[in-house]
Amino acid sequence: MDVQTYKDALVKKRDELLGTGGVKPIQASMENNTRQGDMADQATGNNEVHIALKLKQTDAKILTAIEEALVRIDKGSYGICRDCGEPIAPARLNAIPWTRVCIKCKEKQNS
Repeated sequence: MDVQTYKDALVKKRDELLGTGGVKPIQASMENNTRQGDMADQATGNNEVHIALKLKQTDAKILTAIEEALVRIDKGSYGICRDCGEPIAPARLNAIPWTRVCIKCKEKQNS
């Protein structure tokens, strides 16, 4: 397994989230949601702010997982399932390089 490739992908994703719109303040969205217009307009504005908040939470979780994956790379435990201790398939790491668990353990969590 070429850990450097995964490390590069993790750093790129982290920079993308931090740099281009991942974790930006939502103050502008909230300012645009002034109490003007009818109730439908207000509801739409509230939904936009809610969606923005959900996206920020998701981005924050991904950033945390990325940081943890980078620590695992440094410790030499990257690519090993947290739950069963087996290697995580390269295809899964390519798709989600910050993953902590193999596909079998993830499926068990979801069932």
